[in-house]
Amino acid sequence: MGDAMWAGTVSLAGHGGDAIEAYLARPLDPGSYGAVVVIHHMPGYDEATKEITRKLGAHGYLAVCPNLYSREAPGASPDDAAATARALGGVPDQRLVGDVAGAVEYLRSLEGANGKVATIGHCSGGRQSFLAACSLALDAAVDCYGAFVVSPPPADSPLRIGPILHLASDLSCPLLGLFGADDKYPSPAEVRELEAALSEHRKVFEFHTYEGAGHAFFAVDRPAYRPEAARDGWDAIWSFFARHLAA
Repeated sequence: MGDAMWAGTVSLAGHGGDAIEAYLARPLDPGSYGAVVVIHHMPGYDEATKEITRKLGAHGYLAVCPNLYSREAPGASPDDAAATARALGGVPDQRLVGDVAGAVEYLRSLEGANGKVATIGHCSGGRQSFLAACSLALDAAVDCYGAFVVSPPPADSPLRIGPILHLASDLSCPLLGLFGADDKYPSPAEVRELEAALSEHRKVFEFHTYEGAGHAFFAVDRPAYRPEAARDGWDAIWSFFARHLAA
């Protein structure tokens, strides 16, 4: 299989049937492909998240990233859209689940889809990947240092979201978690608490915590980037998806 792909902007039906912008990457070679919903981070529907979507397409997955800020700031730059969404308290959980559900159905409708779908997200997207996996029937989910799964945001945060640890019993699929030992959101103690809850409910999960890495260690354009942790994390993602998204 080659790495030729098509990537570009599409529209899909999100929560409540709303038409929302999304970024799709898909292999061009004929075949049967697993699919991934890429949930963008708090900075928004930006070039870094589109690059992750293309990376998945080049590795043989149908991948789509819905613009979760389509309603608040249509046509705005990622920075302006993120600022607008943050000022409004962030993306409501119910709407997030509806948008991901729409993206899942969109991916399953594509030619070559094998029917299996995962989610992946970083930072706020990691929390939302876990939320989606506890709310929808998925085949796999990846949480890259998802903040505020276990504890609420700080008092000075504009985000109006709460912990979702109580949803652990509803996790519908295997979960891969990738965390930094130097992170504060989530802290190692919070990761251990999530691990304990998943173990209590006998869920299938695989966690990796990287020493010397903090928040956003995957982000190649930030000082927080840690190449060794990021490389190992991507290896874990490819192995995880190969196991759970194959036909």
